[in-house]
Amino acid sequence: MRVLVVEDQPDLADSVARVLRREGMAVDVAYDGGAALERAAVVEYDVIVLDRDLPVVHGDDVCRTLVNGPSTSRVLMLTASGTVANRVEGLGLGADDYLPKPFAYAELVARIRAVARRSQPAVPPLLVHGDLRLDPAQRTATRAGARLPLSPKEFAVLEYLMSCGSRVVPAEELLDKVWDEAADPFTTTVKATMNRLRAKLGDPPIIETIARAGYRI
Repeated sequence: MRVLVVEDQPDLADSVARVLRREGMAVDVAYDGGAALERAAVVEYDVIVLDRDLPVVHGDDVCRTLVNGPSTSRVLMLTASGTVANRVEGLGLGADDYLPKPFAYAELVARIRAVARRSQPAVPPLLVHGDLRLDPAQRTATRAGARLPLSPKEFAVLEYLMSCGSRVVPAEELLDKVWDEAADPFTTTVKATMNRLRAKLGDPPIIETIARAGYRI
């Protein structure tokens, strides 16, 4: 999942980003509304976590621009005010969900996943292919009953592939959905991660390489 965190308090923004990355998400950070709009114009984020009180461009205006433009990103709005009137106003701007500060990180993660599911075909809570089982909520994967020691990035790649069913997923799509803006599109990082993942999955092979097309389960 590709997420943009927009928060003008650097410590909070960076802390949220670290938590989301530990959950296997690819996270970019913007510290003002102008930077958020610039990033959203070039990257199709699954979810944008948007603080309401932003400098340069106010969070309300960022939300309006996103909702009224071509973006398909879901918006989860954050605010220091948790009154019913403020929540109603935020949702009225077009935000998909609204979370008052302070918040528990576990709830933020759960809300991000719930909001992201609204823009995707329904995915079962447990992904299964043969003897391979992956639980996105518990962040666990097993094969033939044995737990797989996957890194967060390996887990995210496997989760994305399994959620796509039998569809062939290009390497460029994996790079866009699983890695953040710091990833070099000209590196072999996808291939290297795929090699490590295959080694941990063992035999018989589960991930197939389709020449000049991508990968599929």
